[in-house]
Amino acid sequence: MGDISWLQALILGIIQGLTEFLPISSSGHLAIAEAVMGIKSDNLTFAIVVHAATVLSILTVFGYEIWKLILGLFKIQWNDETQYVSKLLLSMIPVLIVGLLLKDYVESIFNGKSILIWVGCMLLLTAVLLLFSHYAKPREKLNISFKDALIIGIAQAIAAIFPGLSRSGTTISTGIILGNKKEKVAQFSFLMVIIPVLGEAILDLKKGHFSLAQSGISTSTLLIGFFAAYIFGTISCKWMLDIVKKGKLIYFAYYCIAAAIFCIAFSIVN
Repeated sequence: MGDISWLQALILGIIQGLTEFLPISSSGHLAIAEAVMGIKSDNLTFAIVVHAATVLSILTVFGYEIWKLILGLFKIQWNDETQYVSKLLLSMIPVLIVGLLLKDYVESIFNGKSILIWVGCMLLLTAVLLLFSHYAKPREKLNISFKDALIIGIAQAIAAIFPGLSRSGTTISTGIILGNKKEKVAQFSFLMVIIPVLGEAILDLKKGHFSLAQSGISTSTLLIGFFAAYIFGTISCKWMLDIVKKGKLIYFAYYCIAAAIFCIAFSIVN
């Protein structure tokens, strides 16, 4: 992603915002958009900006719940809030390990013309997970256990490795298959991504990957991408919570299958 126009930044910001929370893979759809628009995906400055926007979307939607967790932590006791935060931190360990040890290696593997083939295959896997979660026998545990939190965290780490494998789709499906309530899994899935995304952004900043001068993108264009990702991320996050509550994830399974066919066909033709 070298020099990009304000219109391309707007489109990519909208895609990032919408697909970060819907179970259809933000990385996969960004790869599709970049391939269609002929943009080379090497601009980390833009990536950091739009990811920061989606984190802000989570803080906007779950501000009250996050504030309650913070107040509970300050009570310095093993209460519901402390346990919940502990589960969140436990779930983040696998993806932090993957990010620290395998990030550069993984990016080198999935960087090339064949990336859309991988995206297509992983979108199919996302569809399978969504179908499994839809037909899973509901058990509806009262709370997400520490064991389940770790398993959901491992699912998130796997999703982080493969472009096209939806993070939200993988973690929410895993939580539902484990027998947890849909709404609770959705909230847990969104909250557990905050620190890893911020941590990755901080690592990129320390490595000097954030540079307005080297990005070739104007400040106004970056702001367009940021606000597009934030606005549509907020809308998407609220929408996804409603979708999960109503048990309509199966429709996204069909969408992922269609998107996978497009990816594979586009890659073969080009």
